[in-house]
Amino acid sequence: MSELVVLQTSLFLPALEVEALIQGQIIVAMPRKFIHPGQRFALYPANVSINLLPNQQQYRSNFLPVVQNFIGNLSTETALIKAWAKCELCQMLNSPESLEALSRLTIWTTEAFQQALVKKPYIFLAFLRVYLLPEPQEITVEHQSGHFLPLPNSLIVSEDKPVLNDRTFAQRKHQLEKLEPSLHPELEELQSAIASLIISQPAAKQLDDDIKAFLGWSSEKLIKQPDPNLAWINNIAKLGDRSIEQDEKKSNYQAGTDFENIARQSLEFLGFKVESAFKGGAGGLDLYCSKPYPIVCECKAGKLIPSRTVEELLKLGGMHLGKTQVLTSAKLVIGPGNPSTDTLKAAKEWEVSIINAMTLQKLVEFQAKYPGAINLVELKQYLEPGQIDYKIGEYIDKAEREIKLRSHIIQLVKNYLQNSGIESAGVESLHGAYFGSYPPQPIKTIEMHEILIELSSPLTGYLGRIKGSNWNSDRFYFLRDLPIN
Repeated sequence: MSELVVLQTSLFLPALEVEALIQGQIIVAMPRKFIHPGQRFALYPANVSINLLPNQQQYRSNFLPVVQNFIGNLSTETALIKAWAKCELCQMLNSPESLEALSRLTIWTTEAFQQALVKKPYIFLAFLRVYLLPEPQEITVEHQSGHFLPLPNSLIVSEDKPVLNDRTFAQRKHQLEKLEPSLHPELEELQSAIASLIISQPAAKQLDDDIKAFLGWSSEKLIKQPDPNLAWINNIAKLGDRSIEQDEKKSNYQAGTDFENIARQSLEFLGFKVESAFKGGAGGLDLYCSKPYPIVCECKAGKLIPSRTVEELLKLGGMHLGKTQVLTSAKLVIGPGNPSTDTLKAAKEWEVSIINAMTLQKLVEFQAKYPGAINLVELKQYLEPGQIDYKIGEYIDKAEREIKLRSHIIQLVKNYLQNSGIESAGVESLHGAYFGSYPPQPIKTIEMHEILIELSSPLTGYLGRIKGSNWNSDRFYFLRDLPIN
């Protein structure tokens, strides 16, 4: 537990700028007066504008989506204090030459800085380490535009919830002090475009959060919230064993159709291309996947798999695809319960795999938890003849071990750099640290390098890589966590 701090005052800042501090988009504020380093205070989000220009001229384009989404929610009666801050440094800025570089690293336009310098000979720039309150505090709006305002009631806070961790804040502070250019201006523009979509497209929020973490605007592990668009996954097993039939008085035909439809949705979610031309129905083939490899599927909803299901799959498959195509394709029956001895015998003779609806649900749940984690080509190796629920379980366990290993290595890089105080590390040093980190499994140096390369790919973005002259001179640095839920 961090040391407790008693706050009795709040710094009066525009609400939009307080929001940018809370989001980690900036680490500086422009107070009206000098703030002594070490001073602590709550952040008072003022609804009263103290800007010299309209918002569209005051703030850079990549911050305007936040302005548009946030401005309409401000109350004229109450203010919500969500965070407090400690001043780490306060500088006087009076150099017009540095304004453009400073603008690129903050939310303010060059014009906003220039306008401020017209009114007075210098600007105060306060570097603020921001911490979230355990619970937001609602207070009555003060209709004034002071510098510091007394709080109606003292707040007892701690440093347990920093918006940015120590290393991320130090990097951002150094970049601002030295006016070093942004490392990823294109990503900042992309984040701006995505932020404007969040209200109309809630699914964009996860990508927005990921980009913010990558940019260093957020350093907390991302906690994924349940996606309401994926609630259907919970019904796969229920529709497969038709427990819903008694509740909703569905006919056998309708119950079977419901399960076939959700099985189709499941296979598409996993990455298969399901051909609509072979849609089920009387005399139809239930499901046919053409890519990444051909697979013929028969779906059975109920309490057990009928004894002639394998023969039915072969017959319908041959009728619609041709005998040769069926025999050379992977074949899968998805149904409830344990298959009979005759069904198992036929499945092994004709190389047909059988899984329960719950096994299909587990595959889809894993894909939803870790998008892209199911490798369908690798999964094909587990489609053996007979009932293979345990084989699919083995595959999911293997894939989960690989993800946990990568999450462990990412955390290792993060902790090693923080503890050693360096910016990047080589594979030999990281491999040495790996064996003192309670590793999930032993790996060789070259294997670790391969995983580090994978994690530093632009398509994953968990680590960064400084390429060396050969593989063991590459250096790696931390970008974002891989949460294991």
